[in-house]
Amino acid sequence: GVPGPLGAVPALAVAAAMSVFVTRRIPAEGLRVLSQASGCRVQQWDSEEPVPRAELLAGVAGTRGLLCLLSDRIDREVLDAAGPGLKVISTLSVGFDHLALDEIKKRGIRVGYTPDVLTDATAELSVALLLSACRRLPEAAEQVKSGGWTTWKPLWMCGHGLSDSTVGIVGLGRIGQAVARRLKPFGVRKFLYTGSGPKPESAAEFGAEFVPLTRLAEESDFVVVTCALTPATQGMCNKDFFGRMKKTSVFVNTSRGAVVNQEDLYEALAQGQIAAAGLDVTTPEPLPTDHPLLSLRNCVILPHIGSATYATRSAMAVLAAKNLLAGLRGEPMPHELQL
Repeated sequence: GVPGPLGAVPALAVAAAMSVFVTRRIPAEGLRVLSQASGCRVQQWDSEEPVPRAELLAGVAGTRGLLCLLSDRIDREVLDAAGPGLKVISTLSVGFDHLALDEIKKRGIRVGYTPDVLTDATAELSVALLLSACRRLPEAAEQVKSGGWTTWKPLWMCGHGLSDSTVGIVGLGRIGQAVARRLKPFGVRKFLYTGSGPKPESAAEFGAEFVPLTRLAEESDFVVVTCALTPATQGMCNKDFFGRMKKTSVFVNTSRGAVVNQEDLYEALAQGQIAAAGLDVTTPEPLPTDHPLLSLRNCVILPHIGSATYATRSAMAVLAAKNLLAGLRGEPMPHELQL
């Protein structure tokens, strides 16, 4: 054939190299970053609701880039459907337990994620949840509405305060440190932490002591879980863990639901083995409205809103878009997950 005008082929090649699939309606700022990138062809599942599996498999076919959410299970089936052209996966989350990392690594696909930008919002929410649970805020607010508030009573609606307490943090990463930083001014007496290994530099700021999980459970007045979900942390907060906690202690989880054995948590709360719990994450999500945990007065459950501030979600979307574009162009990503 006769060669076309100069530049025609590269333009086509660029279009193919920059085809992306976005699995949900995301904050406009993030989408704008993609649509303004030269040669980037965006296909999107334009809905507030998750993309159905069949639509996901069809949508990824032949694309170079995938921008997904933590509710999208990106497994071998999705990778096969995408085909060998898939070069980058960018997730709008700090967690990556929804990604089949072994498969992804095997295929040489790069992964971007969104740490840092959601640290403060998630830490604030963790503190809000801790205070709501320990001071019984939802329960108390309900009493006002239902007529349970009659007169001032010395022991009515009493909870547990942070002043002079011991706080145990499971996973002293970015979010765990940001939680400790916010709790310290409440007059916490001592911080304990556990994880895959000691982090002396991070712990120094709070004088936090590295201890085994069992000791953290036994000595903490408040336990805050901010670790990643991995095979090692799956179901880690179980019957044995709650059995070691004080009767007056409060358990808070803002990491991933599967870190907790929910049946064991229900028993611990129902039998008064621990005082209260606050969860921003559950299994499954959403939690069925008839779930036993929702029948308990001493359990505050939120719908996974850790990073839910307008500014944070917008920053996450922009970062996810920038990670995706950098990956497509073969450049360093602002935040790449090292596989």
